[in-house]
Amino acid sequence: MRKPTASIVDHFQELVDPRIERNKKHTLIDIIVLTICAVITGSETWEEIEDYGHYKEDWLKSFIALENGIPSHDTIRRLFIRLNPDELQRCFMSWIESVRDVIAGDVIAVDGKTLRRSGEQVSGKSPIHMVSAWAAGTGMILGQKKTDEKSNEITAIPALLELLKIKGCIVTIDAMGCQTEIGKTIRKKKADYVFALKGNQKNLHEDVKYFFHELDEKDLGEEWLDNHKTVDKDHGRIEIREYYQSNEIDWLPELKKNFAGAKTIGMVKATRIIGTKKSTECRYYISSLAMNAKRFAHAVRSHWSVENTLHWTLDMTFREDDSRMREGYSAENFAMMRRLALSLMKRDKNSKRSLKRRRRICHLDDAYLAQLLFSSDDAIDSRLPG
Repeated sequence: MRKPTASIVDHFQELVDPRIERNKKHTLIDIIVLTICAVITGSETWEEIEDYGHYKEDWLKSFIALENGIPSHDTIRRLFIRLNPDELQRCFMSWIESVRDVIAGDVIAVDGKTLRRSGEQVSGKSPIHMVSAWAAGTGMILGQKKTDEKSNEITAIPALLELLKIKGCIVTIDAMGCQTEIGKTIRKKKADYVFALKGNQKNLHEDVKYFFHELDEKDLGEEWLDNHKTVDKDHGRIEIREYYQSNEIDWLPELKKNFAGAKTIGMVKATRIIGTKKSTECRYYISSLAMNAKRFAHAVRSHWSVENTLHWTLDMTFREDDSRMREGYSAENFAMMRRLALSLMKRDKNSKRSLKRRRRICHLDDAYLAQLLFSSDDAIDSRLPG
């Protein structure tokens, strides 16, 4: 089978093998590719990966050697316990860069997720917390970084951003990431940011909140204020979102001093109506974006997709929260396998099928899985209707 530059196999060829030479009965690339295929098609444990390999051995041998057959689940487990997560990430990002076109204005949502069962109460091991960068437009994960056990997302986010090609993009982060150094990192990479404001920037949060709540109807026509409104109706529920953005920030010396390139402040007023019940919530933001409330609204709504799409998919489709992998680097490395599998399935731009259904089709149809692994994006053919 001819493999173009974007072949997933090609990009993992340079992965550094942590095993002792005399113990290498199976090549590293064979185990990695077997695992990727197994995870895409539904495997969630080491035993299930081995089972998949035995049933698909003839097909797998069409593009990997498997000179000594299918590795045992213990062999696979021991490799992933020892494999350097940074090396795995490097190969993952090499592939992502080969298939992703960076388009100015892309929204990259950065957010964290805890692998709930990766901890252990008896030993006192805390669950692993991963920070991911999610390209909202394409639905592809660009990279991930584990937070240190005695730290939090504040240190992991800059380290992750340094690895990414984000020039011309808009990086969105929740209130935890509203930090001076993170803003500097983003601007240094020639990207823009939209940061949520909460109590961790108490004075700035209170000032921005006061500013927007003092607005009245006559202000909507002023040149220093822009607004945009959306209304969504679904199953008896109405959601009204009003977006306000202002470049009137000279009165906020703390903002201009601490956040590189800050140009605007914003507010989202979200009103939800279900039957006779009505609730309203306001959220506040700072941004390096020029004033354009519609663009601001797009960035904010795109960020919410990291929770509603990425995290939901990892839990419901890949059952990430049920995984009990804890030894060595296994939890972190297998989290990368899930994110790689998700990004591969997202390459099928023509399909309207759910990810769960696509995963099932990959299990049934080797040719479709091969397209995701080896074809360029425009060559992937969703051969089934819907």
